[in-house]
Amino acid sequence: MVPGGAGESPSDGALCRAFGAGDTAAFGELVRRHQALLLKVLRRYTRGPEDTRDLAQRAFLQAFEAARRALPRLQQADGEVPFKAWLLRIAINLGKNHLRDATRWTAVPVDDARSASAAAGAQEQLERAEAEAAVRRAVLALPRRQREVFTLRVDGGLPFAEVAQALGITEGNAKTNFHHAVKRLKEATQR
Repeated sequence: MVPGGAGESPSDGALCRAFGAGDTAAFGELVRRHQALLLKVLRRYTRGPEDTRDLAQRAFLQAFEAARRALPRLQQADGEVPFKAWLLRIAINLGKNHLRDATRWTAVPVDDARSASAAAGAQEQLERAEAEAAVRRAVLALPRRQREVFTLRVDGGLPFAEVAQALGITEGNAKTNFHHAVKRLKEATQR
């Protein structure tokens, strides 16, 4: 049974403790709670939604497999477990590995042969796709730390304090990296 009162949502820490005590439904609640965030963050590391969903699933599987041994060590003095930060770290590491592996192998889309000429707004679709590809390339060209901070802040919608916690850096460092990332992206996309 998932902990929490009527209408009250249990904290991540309470769910982690329940999972550690053998309640697998508690981990399911953690998945439901953080799935949208992981998908937003991981989309920067993939070429399509299928890869993004696959990486998110792998992140949850890794977290599930490691949870019983890792979460007790992560418990802070106040009894809370920084589950979201830990899960984001797993996801970012998977995303970086996926990105690195994708540069080693050239993917050839087999069933991505769409007839754009038949569509009424084919030119607009092409221009939008080119602009999105340019932004994606610019984000991927950012230095690793700037890309991580930018992704967590913009795609994940996390406040700087949570970005810093997820990456193991100070909040000031997160803000500085974000500022530099935005500056580089502006320069790269205005060319």
